[in-house]
Amino acid sequence: MATPKQWWQGARPRTLPAAVAPVAAGTGVAAYYDDVDVALALLALVVALAFQIAVNYANDYSDGVRGTDDQRVGPLRLTASGVAKPTTVKRAAAICFGLGALAGLAIVVLTAQWWLLAVGSACIAAAWYYTGGRSPYGYRGLGEVSVFLFFGLVATMGTAYIQTEQWSWLAVVVACGVGALAVALLVVNNLRDIPTDAAVGKKTLAVRIGDRGTRSLYVSLLTVALIVVVVVAVGWTPGALITLAAFIPVAPPIGAVVSGASGRDLIAVLVATGRIQLLYGITLGVGLTLH
Repeated sequence: MATPKQWWQGARPRTLPAAVAPVAAGTGVAAYYDDVDVALALLALVVALAFQIAVNYANDYSDGVRGTDDQRVGPLRLTASGVAKPTTVKRAAAICFGLGALAGLAIVVLTAQWWLLAVGSACIAAAWYYTGGRSPYGYRGLGEVSVFLFFGLVATMGTAYIQTEQWSWLAVVVACGVGALAVALLVVNNLRDIPTDAAVGKKTLAVRIGDRGTRSLYVSLLTVALIVVVVVAVGWTPGALITLAAFIPVAPPIGAVVSGASGRDLIAVLVATGRIQLLYGITLGVGLTLH
């Protein structure tokens, strides 16, 4: 039976910045328009965190029963390691999806935006079929597209919309920056797993474009996030420039990726990327309040 510490490791806490950053940045967009609703922002954070943990458990279950994680380098896999039964891990994913759905339902009731139920359903379906089902799209190199869409555009713009009840180009631009860093987090993870994924037929984008292309993609994504800061500063508020502080610790991870770090050496890059993403979302959110 898995211990609480092992369940926490299985939740992959290093990926949680991908849930916090879009909510922080989206709330910053709401602040720019003087429409912050703290209760809705907190509910959005619950949804994002619950869904992030849910998808991590769902991936643990699906990859584990397929045997994909048998030789994986990185955090503890509950299913593959045998510390938890597959059905128990699947149940944990369902519970987290349920918690996120309840928080989402509360948002729908409070805002009377019932069409958001369809968005929530799409998020759950995308999370499950990333590695679940008969033909998981994560095995076909489409994981990065999904992450950009749901942890970038949907999460950031959705957080802004439920508070402001309006769409804006500012939200779109900010969401692109947040999404780029969310994808960078996945790219590092998949870069580390190229050898094992290729061996089991998991054709992630990293496997498809190769080691060199994946490293270039990582650097490009960080560059996109940086460009977004400049665009927001010039087009909306100079306060966004404080987000440049998020890039202070960027040299070590970029250096490691460019110099050819692999295997366990990329775990530190994963941690650093998550830290940059978290700082990015928070500082951009704060910067947008300085309009």
